[in-house]
Amino acid sequence: MSSLTPTREDKFSFGLWTIGWAAQDQFGGPTRHNLDVVEAVEKLAELGAYGLTFHDDDLFPFGSTDAERQKQIDRLKQALADTGIIIPMITTNLFSHPVFKDGGFTSNDRGVRRFALRKALRNLDLAAEMGAKTFVMWGGREGAEYDSAKDIQGALQRYREGVNLMTSYVKDKGYDIRFAIEPKPNEPRGDILLPTVGHAMAFINTLEHPDLVGLNPEVGHEQMAGLNFTAGIAQAIEHGKLYHIDLNGQKGVKFDQDLVFGHGDILNAFSLVDLLEFGGPNGGRSYNGPRHFDYKPSRTEDFNGVWDSAAANMRMYLLLKERAAAFRADPEVKAALEASRVAEIHTSTLAPGETYTDLLADNASYENFDADSYFDGRGFGFVKLNQLAIEHLMGAR
Repeated sequence: MSSLTPTREDKFSFGLWTIGWAAQDQFGGPTRHNLDVVEAVEKLAELGAYGLTFHDDDLFPFGSTDAERQKQIDRLKQALADTGIIIPMITTNLFSHPVFKDGGFTSNDRGVRRFALRKALRNLDLAAEMGAKTFVMWGGREGAEYDSAKDIQGALQRYREGVNLMTSYVKDKGYDIRFAIEPKPNEPRGDILLPTVGHAMAFINTLEHPDLVGLNPEVGHEQMAGLNFTAGIAQAIEHGKLYHIDLNGQKGVKFDQDLVFGHGDILNAFSLVDLLEFGGPNGGRSYNGPRHFDYKPSRTEDFNGVWDSAAANMRMYLLLKERAAAFRADPEVKAALEASRVAEIHTSTLAPGETYTDLLADNASYENFDADSYFDGRGFGFVKLNQLAIEHLMGAR
């Protein structure tokens, strides 16, 4: 079906660290060779993606000379020119090298913090050079294993200092770049700072330039905390803070699995796509940025499996979009939504101009309100509505 063929208009993007993962883990070495960036760009273009993202250390190894660094940048630029692939987002690796074993912006070692800032600022220049509009900040090592080892209030002050420096740099340079904080509760650290969407939004409100800083939530990261990803995304959208999104699959509260999108909690993936594609004003898109896949091709796969998995991410999204559209167009669903009074949440509880004095004087709202009628009656029909959603998801309707 043509609707299931990815196009540039779908804005599907992949991290170089995803398709390029050599498939090593704590218990075993790599099962695949490192993927060359030019091959990555060419293959993604062939599959219908529109964007590639990367950490600095994905493109050129940590400690590369200026000449080595420039060679890889030039090779990437040529591949982009040849294919039309763009770089919508760049991020900085402040977690792999041993120097960052206690974090980057929040390391107890002041020298490490200064080194991390310099590394991030240099990569911010590269982001501007490559035309990236978003700079993601995942603080994977910004945390601790032991409560006595990290002064959390001090660490948050240093985190704030670092982000404020970055935003000031962007403003002074005139770069068209916004920042997106990526929350995660744990792994690799025992506890990571800014572990959830809510923590990150509270932190953003304390910054010097909060308008430049939003969120890059990831499916697996919120679900690792036992949270509902669709609900978190809805709140981020409501706050105007969904600057980027990472899509993958996760099965429950365990390690960060980074499965193909939809290969974990399929119901939550369905509701997420429904929100992103049809949850905006008048049933339109609620988010227009990249649909970015931050997953890992399974360690069991060769490179045929790598590209199969990349294609599967895009196909899963498009299948869910198709199913969500059918759900929204179904007259029985529309009737069930009305019976469940879902749209009534947008009706103000108070009448226009009504005050608490008016509310207190309204006997119909309390003294004469029939609360007992909700016992053995006045059900909301949510189970029927959810069954309809599942039947559409399964292709049974």
